[in-house]
Amino acid sequence: MRSFVFISFFVVCLSLIGCAQLSGADPDGDNDSKGAAHFPLTRPATGRRVFIFAPKYGAFAVYDEKGNRINTGRASGGAVYCPDVGRACRTVVGKFTIVSKGDAGCISNRFPIETNGGAPMPYCMHFGSKGYAIHGSYHVPDYNASHGCIRVSPTVARWLNNHFMKVGSTVIVLPY
Repeated sequence: MRSFVFISFFVVCLSLIGCAQLSGADPDGDNDSKGAAHFPLTRPATGRRVFIFAPKYGAFAVYDEKGNRINTGRASGGAVYCPDVGRACRTVVGKFTIVSKGDAGCISNRFPIETNGGAPMPYCMHFGSKGYAIHGSYHVPDYNASHGCIRVSPTVARWLNNHFMKVGSTVIVLPY
């Protein structure tokens, strides 16, 4: 009986770890391990959950309150230049805090410009004071292509929004 309880506990733990890690590969890139080589397994503990985006590598990492890396994956930030606005659109660099979160129906109130908004931004997590967000997108290229937001796959955005990021979580955007 003891071994059955232990095995059951072990299987449940593995299934929970698998969900949190989003490990494995799939065609949508939801389980993308990109970034694993660029981010350390641990960082100094801050008591807050931390999302770090590296625009140079097109990758993110998330760390728990104790500084343990929980997940890495593919991400795309702001473009060097956006012709529709006639300027650079790079994601703001620095340390920020998640100030609000949206659900699957989150949309941009700015882009596309020609319609005064309406672009889908599922599971948006806004940071800073200038309208930047981490959000889901069905187009997460291997280069920086947005108007400044950080794009991740919709599955990753849902996981981040529902199970990891909280209002008050830290967002760090590294230099380009």
